[in-house]
Amino acid sequence: MESNRRVPNTKAQDITRLLNDWQNGDKQASDELMIKVYDTLRQMARQCLNSERPDHTLQPTALVHEAYFRLIGHQEITWKNRAQFFAIAAQTMRRILTDHARACLAEKRGGQLTIVSLQDLGDVSMQEPENIVALHVALDALALIDPDKAKLVELRFFGGLSIDETAELMETSRATVVRKWRLAKAWLYRELGQT
Repeated sequence: MESNRRVPNTKAQDITRLLNDWQNGDKQASDELMIKVYDTLRQMARQCLNSERPDHTLQPTALVHEAYFRLIGHQEITWKNRAQFFAIAAQTMRRILTDHARACLAEKRGGQLTIVSLQDLGDVSMQEPENIVALHVALDALALIDPDKAKLVELRFFGGLSIDETAELMETSRATVVRKWRLAKAWLYRELGQT
């Protein structure tokens, strides 16, 4: 799941300024923010959907627009910086895909969950919608125990960020991300029913 792409060279302070302006009531800041973050959100959406089944009905553009709509609808969030924005964007995309998977399950099978077989965390979303729901439930459980590891999984798995990009956004070292990524995958592997 390692990526050679880099986080676009958008100035972090510009995004932070726009987030603050928008939160303070500047309606134009929201439009300008969308222009600045759109390419990165689209990369994240494409990565999310690349690891989905081939016949997925959501397209990257629809996922970006739905995620952005939900993000700007969060009046209760105090926006701090670019890293927080993209972390919440990855979490929002995860929730959208989980909601979509739940809706598919409700239509197909009455919404029953199954145990997910994991060879590698990167392979899990190639499975059926019930696996996305199971991963979502497991990530919520991990967030109660270790929010940093859950955030890391969202950024890597749903956001499609590389180790270096994740370290930059989480403001930590590459070595810390590698260690926490390994531990988070092992925890999820166990939680999802593998021994």
